[in-house]
Amino acid sequence: MKFANIIFANLLRKKVRLLLTIGSFAVALFLFVFLAVVRDAFNRGADVAGADRLVIINRTSIINTIPLSYRDKILRIPGVKVITHDNWFGGIYKDEKNFFPQFVIDPDNQREVFPELIVSPDQWDAFLKDRQGAIAGAKTAERFGWKIGDRIPIKTTLYGGGAWEFNLVGIYHGKRPQDDETQFWFQWDYFQEKLDPNLKGQVGWYTLRVNNPDDSPRIAKAIDDEFANSPYETKTQTESAFAASWVKQFGNIRFLIVSIGTVVFFTLLLVTGNTMAISVRERTSELAVFKAIGYSDRAVLFFVLAESISIAIIGGMLGVFGAALVVPVMSKALSGLLPSIVLAPSMLVSGMILAVVVGLASGLLPGLGAMRLRVVNALRRV
Repeated sequence: MKFANIIFANLLRKKVRLLLTIGSFAVALFLFVFLAVVRDAFNRGADVAGADRLVIINRTSIINTIPLSYRDKILRIPGVKVITHDNWFGGIYKDEKNFFPQFVIDPDNQREVFPELIVSPDQWDAFLKDRQGAIAGAKTAERFGWKIGDRIPIKTTLYGGGAWEFNLVGIYHGKRPQDDETQFWFQWDYFQEKLDPNLKGQVGWYTLRVNNPDDSPRIAKAIDDEFANSPYETKTQTESAFAASWVKQFGNIRFLIVSIGTVVFFTLLLVTGNTMAISVRERTSELAVFKAIGYSDRAVLFFVLAESISIAIIGGMLGVFGAALVVPVMSKALSGLLPSIVLAPSMLVSGMILAVVVGLASGLLPGLGAMRLRVVNALRRV
């Protein structure tokens, strides 16, 4: 702390340059946090997937269906604990931009397969008693201002057109912040009543829980072997593998984000390193005087590194603070368009650590140059 006055005096020597360099760090940290949040959103399905859950889809494509009659055959396979099924509805609420996932669910087993999605017992009882009943995720209900008792029309785009009417009887919440609270559920029986007879008895995919996650590979193979060479062959995966394959349809998100982040921080390293080099060059005579009056080489190196790290910390804190303000707003605005966006504290900590590392690296070469500076040669340049 005894060198604080010297460090801050040097920092404030060129105020415009200081502000621009701090701004570079702030923008870089904001981008880092934003990219980390987006990457986490796309990967979260794999991260929060149940270790004991398997997903069964049509081997050809998930858009092709599977017979409901497969359910009993799957349940007879040793190691299967419970199974449920879902269908994608793909409807529109008022406007096409109001996208959110709507699923036809099996109410008998939904909660056993997905225990992390919580519905109060009284709301679930009301759902079971009302064939037109529906349950919405907390984020979707908040987004549209829905409350229990509302009548919700959703226009179907896949099943003959027209609006299907639902009674909102429940709102579910996730146990964890990263759990998906954007879904909309309604009953299989109501779905079957309104379907064309040729489409009845077909499910979009099955999700099951196994007694022992270690048996998942064996059970997956047994399921696929059971329906091999049938008109509806299956593909069984762990829930994490299924979520990862779904993300891949958007492209290599991880590679894209890592590439952008690398370019941003490499550019930041060059900008900051150049700034510190110019700063040291401008103060060559002053550094020589410091050495002449008794400051050690290590003290001179410390001055330079302290400046660059201070810039990194200030800029990094501004960037992190900006991200903490903007990301929740973006999460609300993009609700339904992207997976749920969650800003984890670990992302902010990682961003600050990275900022300090960049600050240290950018000041190291100029600092070493200043440390090796010979007093006589430095004063001769004046």
